Amino acid sequence: MISRLVRRPLALAIAAGALAVASHASAEDVTADAVVGHYADLAHTTYSDALKTAKALDVAIDELLAAPTSETLAAAKKAWREARIPYQQSEVFRFGNAVVDDWEGQLNAWPLDEGMIDYVSQDGYQHELGNAGATANIIASSSITVGGDEIDVSTLSPELLAELNEIGGSEANVATGYHAIEFLLWGQDLHGYEPGAGERGASDFALGDDCTNGNCDRRRAYLKAASQLLIQDLEWMVAQWAPVDEDNYRRELTSVPSEEGLRRILFGMGSLSLGELAGERMKVALEANSYEDEHDCFSDNTHNSHYYNGKGIQNVYTGQYQRIDGSVLEGPSVEALLAQTDSDLAQTLEQQLESSMAALGTLKQTAEQSESPMTFDMLIAPGNEQGAAIVNDAILALVTQTVSIEQAAGELGVTSLEPDDAGHDF
Repeated sequence: MISRLVRRPLALAIAAGALAVASHASAEDVTADAVVGHYADLAHTTYSDALKTAKALDVAIDELLAAPTSETLAAAKKAWREARIPYQQSEVFRFGNAVVDDWEGQLNAWPLDEGMIDYVSQDGYQHELGNAGATANIIASSSITVGGDEIDVSTLSPELLAELNEIGGSEANVATGYHAIEFLLWGQDLHGYEPGAGERGASDFALGDDCTNGNCDRRRAYLKAASQLLIQDLEWMVAQWAPVDEDNYRRELTSVPSEEGLRRILFGMGSLSLGELAGERMKVALEANSYEDEHDCFSDNTHNSHYYNGKGIQNVYTGQYQRIDGSVLEGPSVEALLAQTDSDLAQTLEQQLESSMAALGTLKQTAEQSESPMTFDMLIAPGNEQGAAIVNDAILALVTQTVSIEQAAGELGVTSLEPDDAGHDF
């Protein structure tokens, strides 16, 4: 199956793919060191775009806080969705690079017990059993007690939110990152398997008598602090991948033997493909029919998060990334390196990546179609056989390409890749 973005007959697509691989490989001998160096360029550029869109989100948040209206709230939501596009493509760099994996929880941890942050509807509120922070409601409190410790939360700042993230040892106590901001912009999604996302009103950010649901001044402060922290975190990660003279992670990566660099690259591709995207983000939610395990559960943006995760894997393989300004970064790729030793496998993996993007594209198209759209929480509803088939097609495509990623690793001299399957039996 060929991606909808290609729109050309299968035979022509295969022929064009074969020619592309051949031309990349014959233009010059691609080295493993060059591939690792370009991988670092891809990471730096992707995180730089994530930072730019986070700054644009911060501007939209400032405009919302200056004049809380339905229009400024809608603009902030739009900016949040746009910020997810480059960030989700960056997640392929998480696995295999400890500097990213150790940092990621402050930006993208989920699912979260939103009652730790703000008011929630008590009807049907599902949270982690035994989590003392699940109803702490930081916004309504000057201090909270979690795990026997009383914490002063009277002054909301980026530093405080970072300290509160996953407090009490619970991964559900998410105080920071994209999903905390998402919850503050949308509020709870109380629609279950029915159409509709969160419906927080702009008046939740108003001052004086126009404030709804109380504590609007603190809700405003929390949203701004979370946005500032997001920018600070992304600035730090951009610096880790920057081509500079001083020591950073990029220098470490490009200094290790090329085989180790390739191992990190391929482990990242395989682990995001298998354990994380196919497993934690789709299989878990589908098998449990659990919209609480939906990735972007407040905004119903999950289809885009999954799609751009898949795109990130494809980016690393092809060595190409389309920047937010429309320009394309390209360079020595895993695909070209693999084609020099096994052109058939290189072509097979290219086609499998296109197939997985087509399956994820169907997920995205189904959620965005003008008539009877079905977002991810609707697709995984009990008894929705069509929805289950759409999600399963994407899962199977990701599993299939992971097998070829492991084969590619062997061809490139990387043994015992064993990408993370997150404990799932596929």
